[in-house]
This record gives sequence, structure tokens and C-alpha cells, in this order.
Amino acid sequence: MPAIVIVGAQWGDEGKGKASDQLGTQVDYVVKFNGGNNAGHTVVVGDEKFALHLLPAGILTPGCIPVIGNGVVVDLEVLFSEIEELESRGVDTSKLRISANAHIIPPYNKKIDAVNERMLGKRKLGTTGRGIGPTYADKMNRIGLRIQDLFDPSILRQKVEGALSQKNGILAHLHEEPTFDIDEVTAELLSYADRVRPMVLNVSAELNHALDAGKTLVFEGGQAAMLDIDHGTYPFVTSSSCTAAGACTGSGVGPKRIDRIVGVAKAYITRVGEGPFPTELFDESGEYLRETGGEYGTTTGRPRRCGWYDAVVARYASSINSLTDIVLTKLDVLTGLEQIPVCVAYEIDGQRMDDMPENQSDMHHAKPIYEYFPGWEEDITDCRKFEDLPQNAQDYVHKLEELSGCRISAIGVGPGREQTIVRHALID
Repeated sequence: MPAIVIVGAQWGDEGKGKASDQLGTQVDYVVKFNGGNNAGHTVVVGDEKFALHLLPAGILTPGCIPVIGNGVVVDLEVLFSEIEELESRGVDTSKLRISANAHIIPPYNKKIDAVNERMLGKRKLGTTGRGIGPTYADKMNRIGLRIQDLFDPSILRQKVEGALSQKNGILAHLHEEPTFDIDEVTAELLSYADRVRPMVLNVSAELNHALDAGKTLVFEGGQAAMLDIDHGTYPFVTSSSCTAAGACTGSGVGPKRIDRIVGVAKAYITRVGEGPFPTELFDESGEYLRETGGEYGTTTGRPRRCGWYDAVVARYASSINSLTDIVLTKLDVLTGLEQIPVCVAYEIDGQRMDDMPENQSDMHHAKPIYEYFPGWEEDITDCRKFEDLPQNAQDYVHKLEELSGCRISAIGVGPGREQTIVRHALID
């Protein structure tokens, strides 16, 4: 039975939550391996819509065990707020498991995040201000707090004191901001210890034992390839490893155990925050995609920047992730357009470039080279077979498949769990 990694193949918000949720009905574990509550998934089940920020999409599937891996950073207040919200709506969260090695987002890092972004001024990155970046920085600087530290008050206080010896100095002397009290921060974090203790385990051992027993696992990535700290449009990226390789480092499962890697991509493209975006639209077409597609952030509510499908990005994501499949979402949003542009290459300084530019300046100056495809008028939200789609919609999917260098195995034709066309099964 497979271990399947699901990653974003663009700049995030592609619909990974829906893909994970759908596979969750067929798997034993859904594992979140990176990021924190800086990105969200919207999952529609029947007539209900669920906005998930920190919890894996598998939390909505009875019988599936949702797991937060060591690569995730956890805001404990958000964690329990989200749990309480789901339980108030009848969702059983008792099977949630959290790695003892996952790092905690302390309250001072949310403040540090906000003041850092403010100090950047015009060079701001467009972060969510939720303390994600500073917490990953603490992890690399080896002054971070881990879930397991909640169970040793003495160790926790020592670590908070060590971190605040730096953070308070920065806040007071550089930013002229109020500082944090060591005992107050320690007490706030310890208030969650008894609640989180039953959820904590050795995630690496649990997942490897599950694979040995023939269980099926889905690894659910946050953000997307173009926001990866190493391979994205740096510095306008997130602070974690969003590619398929991050599933291994963020969970403790080795790469030889991964069987399938699924990239999720919209039938157009969006991004939130600052940074280069070659196909971005500033006209009525961009507004049409935003309003028709409901392109507003699940976590922040910010309007997303919208553009046409970028096959250069798709090929790059396919390459760096070794994608075996693409799940194409929101094809229905394109219904009613007379023609649909697709970016097939970039023009940079008068030269055509078919691959992702290595140089950051080149990416900022890249101009899209478009090919145009005829649209369709027919409502496709009730289509459940590929052959049910209008011919122009079928042709569009075939062309994206060719340009992206990876087969398109599933197509979203609406927000509902059931509004998906499956061309190739993701679980054999």
C-alpha cells in the first residue's frame, strides 16, 4: 500500500485540503509535515464548509488518524481553538497525534514577526505575522521550544529565559516595544501541557510501524513549491520545506518509503503576499478569476493575486518534486471565458526561456509568452467523467498535461468533496 505525498505545485491555495480530504476516506493516516497556521485549507463536506489552519484535513474523516509532524510549528492557542471549533460541530478530534519534536510558536515570536515586517517597509515580504518565520529561525538557532518541553517545567523555563535574553533586547532597544516576562510566558505555555499530553507520541516510529503493517499514509504539505525556502521565489517564500522532500524531514519517514507524489494546481494560478508573479492580471480578467473563484485567503482573508496558468511553474514543480500526478482544481471557474491564455514560456531581455530562471532579477522581469485556447460555456459542475466535459475543456486539460510534463489524474469541477473527476486512481 502506498505512502502518498501531496504538495502545492504553484504559490499555494491550490486546493490541497480537498485533495487530502478525499484521499483521507481511503487511508489510515494523514500527516501534516511543514508550516503552521500561516496557511489554511477550505474543505466542503456536504452542505458544511470547514476552514482548517493548523490541523490536517484528515481530521474530518472518521477512521483516519490525523498527525502533526515534527516539521510543523504549533501555536497552542490556535491548536485548541481549532479543536474546540470542530468539536462544537460534531467532529471527533480524539485521534489527533502530535510529534514531541514539533516546535512551539511562543507569544514573543508573533510580536517579533510583526515588528520585523514593519521594519522592512517597502521591502516587506507579506508574511501572515503569526510567528512562523521567527519560530523556524529559533529552531535553526537552537533556542526553540518543543512540544516535549511542556512536560518539564524547569527545562521549559530555562529555554524561555534563554530565548528572551535575545528577544527582549531586540524588542526594547531596537524597536522600543514592551518586553515579555519569563514567568508569564512559561506559565502560559504550561497551561496547555495536560491537554496536549495525550496527543503526543513518537511520530516517526508510529508512521514507520504503520507502513510496515501495510497501512496507507498521506503526507499533506502546507504552502507550495514556489514558496519553498530553498526552491521558491526567495526571499518571498515561507520558512519551511514545502516540496516532497520535506515530507521526509518533517515526519521521520525515509524517502524510499514514498510511492507517489501528487502536485495540486489550479486551472489558473494565484499567490498571496509580495514577490514576482509573471502572469499576474491587473484587469477585469483578474477580478473575474478572484470573484468567481472566491480567491480570498482562508487564514487571512486577504484578496489573492490572480493570473493565468503558468506552465513554466508547473514544469518546475514537477521536476523538483518528482511529481507522479497532478490534481487540477477549479476548472469550473474558467467556464464562460471566450478564450483562455496559458503561459508556455517567459521572455527575459528579449530571449525566450522555457525553464524557471535561476536569477531572482530575471524572475522579476519575466514576461509571459502566451498560447490561447478556446473556452466553453457549458456548466461542468455536475460532470463526473472526463468524457462528460465539453470538448474544449477536455482539450484544455490535455494541453496543460502536455505542457506541465505530468499526467493530470484528477480534476476539480466544484468545491464539494464529490465534485471531482478521477482519470487515474491515486491509490491502486
